[in-house]
Amino acid sequence: MDTIQRPLKQIINKYLTNNKVIILLGSRRVGKTILIKSIENDFEGNKLHLNGDDIDTHVILKERTVANYKRLLQNVALLIIDEAQEIPEIGKILKLIVDEIKPIKIIVTGSSAFDLLNNTGEPLTGRSYSFMLYPIAQLELMPNENILNTRQNLDERLIYGSYPELFHLNTLAEKENYLKSLVQSYLLKDILAIDNAVRNTAKFNDLLKLLAYQIGKEVSYDELGKQLGMSKNTVEKYLDLLSKVFIIYKVSGFSRNLRKEIVKTTRWFFMDNGIRNAIISNFNLPALRLDMGELWENYLMAERIKRNTYKELSIQKYFWRTYDQQEIDLIETQQDTIHAFEFKYGDNKIIKVPSGFKHAYPNANFTVINRDNYLDFIA
Repeated sequence: MDTIQRPLKQIINKYLTNNKVIILLGSRRVGKTILIKSIENDFEGNKLHLNGDDIDTHVILKERTVANYKRLLQNVALLIIDEAQEIPEIGKILKLIVDEIKPIKIIVTGSSAFDLLNNTGEPLTGRSYSFMLYPIAQLELMPNENILNTRQNLDERLIYGSYPELFHLNTLAEKENYLKSLVQSYLLKDILAIDNAVRNTAKFNDLLKLLAYQIGKEVSYDELGKQLGMSKNTVEKYLDLLSKVFIIYKVSGFSRNLRKEIVKTTRWFFMDNGIRNAIISNFNLPALRLDMGELWENYLMAERIKRNTYKELSIQKYFWRTYDQQEIDLIETQQDTIHAFEFKYGDNKIIKVPSGFKHAYPNANFTVINRDNYLDFIA
């Protein structure tokens, strides 16, 4: 496949201004380093590229003085720090550079919001912009595919997901091995490296599997804890950690005026179908699966998030359900508008808007997303 152009590059360049820090977040292997190297190559001016995994980077940044950073950054117009979450007190370091070294542009990347935002959050208030890079989005593939290619590739993307390296692998066996290695070697690395955060890796992995089998369903922390023999608080902490390394994300219930609406529970989704399937070791193709409805919903949710992010749309997402079992997969709100979406992978029978929702929100739009119209929804 031809080189995939990442729309986030244009967005970052738009916000790349003097004495502001661009924070680029995303899970490991989504292409953060390639993206910032592309920005670096196009940048006219002197550049310094540091790697937070390199101990020499720690050494040269450790002396937190204006004099030290003036020596280091003399004539440098663009400073890039990859894997910045690995550097102790990176937030204070960046604050001092931003405030005292002028003019300078800065980009830092990280695969863990747990570390990077905690370490940079308060010191960089008003001094930074944060952006998320995801696995390849369908809208990023559109320039390289025609509609026939896209539809032919849909089943494979529902099963193997869209991490960038997959597009360079030729066989399904290679893709399966890559995803399993990715889960074991990279995606959990950030969590397991946090001191005392995960004391029982077996139970942690069991929790991840249980979650993978419950995508799109409401999750009870109490029930998960009982199944795994751990406390509700531990379950919550583990799920929070998983969300901070961008493996999963949660969706809350929507309500504005109905007492019957469920709002206190959450649903959890995976940011990538391939990661979810690697966790449960199931790469069977659609014809042999019983969970295509769940995979379809997970895929559409993730692709919609990517689309809205790269189009710079400020949209809130929820699910909707009542105690009498009426439900809608996705509710999006933008200012005063409400859009409701129901996802259907199988037959295209007519789906009506639930009566409770129609009565409570008569001005809301309702659309069924299926394989005939999904590209309009995600691209």
